[in-house]
Amino acid sequence: MVELSRRISQIQDSPTLAISAEAKRLKEEGRDIIGLGAGEPDFETPQHVKKAGIEAIKKGFTTYTSTVGIKKLQEAVCTRFKEDKGLEYAPEQVIVSTGAKQSLFNALQAIVNPDDEVILPMPYWVSYPEQIKFAGGRPVKVKTAEEVKFKLTAKQLKEAITPQTRAVIINSPNNPTGAVYTEKELAELAEVIVEEDILVIADEIYQKISYEQDVISIAALGPKIKERTVVIDGVSKAYAMTGWRIGYATGPQEIIEAMGRLQSHSTSNANSIAQRASLAALLGTQEPTIKMKEAFSQRQEIIVKGLNQIPGMEVLDPAGAFYVFVNITGLIGRTVADQEVTNDQKLAELLLQKAGVATIPGSAFGQEGYLRLSYAASEEQITEAIERIDGLLNK
Repeated sequence: MVELSRRISQIQDSPTLAISAEAKRLKEEGRDIIGLGAGEPDFETPQHVKKAGIEAIKKGFTTYTSTVGIKKLQEAVCTRFKEDKGLEYAPEQVIVSTGAKQSLFNALQAIVNPDDEVILPMPYWVSYPEQIKFAGGRPVKVKTAEEVKFKLTAKQLKEAITPQTRAVIINSPNNPTGAVYTEKELAELAEVIVEEDILVIADEIYQKISYEQDVISIAALGPKIKERTVVIDGVSKAYAMTGWRIGYATGPQEIIEAMGRLQSHSTSNANSIAQRASLAALLGTQEPTIKMKEAFSQRQEIIVKGLNQIPGMEVLDPAGAFYVFVNITGLIGRTVADQEVTNDQKLAELLLQKAGVATIPGSAFGQEGYLRLSYAASEEQITEAIERIDGLLNK
């Protein structure tokens, strides 16, 4: 038997991708499945962005680029960050990677030493703890409260910090809850971070998808917090470009340079054609993104209202992203389709197999007793999914 490294043996498969794969398998078998599991916009990449990619191919822009990205794209990230986040960076403080996931991976590899602690508010995106462990660090999971919309408080952060603490990850708008931190909440967290002299990784991949308020970047709250912040972002969510695989990070130049050294020995540059397309996305019209957000806002109203009318389900209004995090503790112990709902994983399994609706159990995000549903689906699909769920649970 082949012995794997201890480093890779502690990493678990992504549960969101696994459930999406199972839903896809059932579809291929001819089952009528409504997929509310994957975190992927159901819109097409904007036409002007696709055109830029095609033009890049026609003009032979198919060779290696600089490891950290083409200069024009680095400059475009700076432009977009200044306009959208009020942040000023030099191109040398920008690295372009193969998706925001790689940007996050590179950042953790660059700053985390063995046995360093990284504070992780629960619930969290599924890849955070696995990437922290792969870097040799230890995820310190801090349970947040539904009463404060699952947001980490300054008091909780302060209490979680130890001499081994290296960083904290703040994800706003949040996956899986859709929570958005206010400027006041971020300022209180920033005060603790500066006082304790730790770093923060600000995952802002959903920043352009916010409904109730403008999303504030924690790095914009002053020079002291900015010099301790690595900002993660990309084109996947805001521009419906998940398959193009372009993400980027900004931050202190020494950290960005270290990430570049790592990337030079792993993937080298991100896809050259996708970089040209991303340049068009960032500098071209933002109208498709605005229309997409408007559609998400309408869908959010439908799914929140519909699920809250199902006995045993409770949903908070998400302020951003395109997920609802549904409290299903009222359904635990009930019999559904002649089977006992023992936990959120069992309910997700029943919804997929018996109702044909793919969801993700909250335990995958570190929070048992919940389901995450994506409303990156048509209004018709969302309405049908709600009817199927209600039919299964209450027939």
